[in-house]
Amino acid sequence: SHERICQYIAKESDSLVVSVGYRLAPEHKYPAAYEDCLSATQHFLQHLQHYAVDPARVTVCGDSAGGNLAAAVSQTLAGRSDLPRLRAQILIYPGLQALDFNLPSYQQNRGVPLLFRERAVFYSLQYVQGDTSNLEEVLEGSHVPPDMRLKYRKWVSPD
Repeated sequence: SHERICQYIAKESDSLVVSVGYRLAPEHKYPAAYEDCLSATQHFLQHLQHYAVDPARVTVCGDSAGGNLAAAVSQTLAGRSDLPRLRAQILIYPGLQALDFNLPSYQQNRGVPLLFRERAVFYSLQYVQGDTSNLEEVLEGSHVPPDMRLKYRKWVSPD
């Protein structure tokens, strides 16, 4: 689905683009996709000379669920001293938080195609647990214990 955009980016930026095909939910729930992306990125970073890539110019990128995966891979590799450091991460409408699907951005964009709010929750649940049995609870926000909501309110709140 992303081959043409990857070709475009490679051509316009005169760079090498490596597109990782990862296992998809619901057949493969978390952490399958993350493990695939992490493994591919580590392999690439360990073999940069083979691809004639400058170690100081490696960036990870992803959109939607891929944005989540790019962020997770970046965080995992940030403390590694045995691999070249990533130069940057590019996150395009990434799915980064699942504590509260009632924050202003979800409310403002609840009816924006293609990824309606309910659909975002549906796919998130498919990815994490392989089923959507508690979809309504997540939409209401009752999937997060009150003490955890209070603990993370500083970072995840309408304010």
